[in-house]
Amino acid sequence: MTKYRTRLQIIAEILEIVREGAKKTHIMYQANLSYKLLVKYLNEVLECGLVRVNKEDCYVVAPKGKKFLKRFNSYEERRDHVKDELKMVKEEKALLEQMYTNSRADTSQKAKFAKKSLDIR
Repeated sequence: MTKYRTRLQIIAEILEIVREGAKKTHIMYQANLSYKLLVKYLNEVLECGLVRVNKEDCYVVAPKGKKFLKRFNSYEERRDHVKDELKMVKEEKALLEQMYTNSRADTSQKAKFAKKSLDIR
């Protein structure tokens, strides 16, 4: 199953790639983007001040971009933690549902057995 990247994930990936400086082609291949998408995202991050272009025409992460990356990484850690918690909550719910269903089945079986016992007497 193919998992598509979110806009924020692509931006963060570009920022990671240009951390030490990178040319367009390098960014395009490393981020696995078409040229059209690369230009779109580079324009966005330049306009936002997350990236700047140095004297050698290399894209370099700007201080604002470093802050973005730090916050993004923190966000992803929290998101993953919440996903794990939600998974455990769902598993607990399923266990409770199973216990409830089994208890009802046991009670129903006991009631049938008790009724048969009374019918025999």
